[in-house]
Formats: sequence, C-alpha cells, structure tokens
Amino acid sequence: MEKVNNSEELMEAIINMDSEHSVRQFHIPGKGKFTVVLQEEDHLSISSEVKSNSDLKRMIDESREEYKQGKGMSTTELLKSLSPR
Repeated sequence: MEKVNNSEELMEAIINMDSEHSVRQFHIPGKGKFTVVLQEEDHLSISSEVKSNSDLKRMIDESREEYKQGKGMSTTELLKSLSPR
C-alpha cells in the first residue's frame, strides 16, 4: 500500500492506472486507507450492440413495429396500469 502525501501524488497514481493495473490502494495520512478501481468506459454504441446481438435487434425491431401500430404506452399510462386503483 502506497502512501500519498499530496494531491499531485494522488493524481499521478490515478493517471498511471490502466486495464492491467486497475486497482490501487493507498493511505492518506489523517484520512485513512483508500482503494481506487478503474472501470473503463464502454464505448459500444447501441447500434454496434444491436449489430452484434441478433436477439436485441429483433426485440428493438418488434418494439418499433408495435409503436407504429399504436400499441405503445406512455410512461404515465404504464404507471397508471401498475398502480392500485
């Protein structure tokens, strides 16, 4: 566990994190022990996920078609249908 004495040391430790070194534990005097975990951003867009998952594409296509047919429901309508009368 490394000791961090100032904000510059803390930022340096965070900047040097990557997917292979994604967990850092350090101690800040007067504050305590900390663990920082790097969770990389997922850069996949919805369209790329749809292209890679045929079930997701089918679900979205069916949903769009039902919406066009007027089978959709607004959030307000959904909440009313779920709440006790």
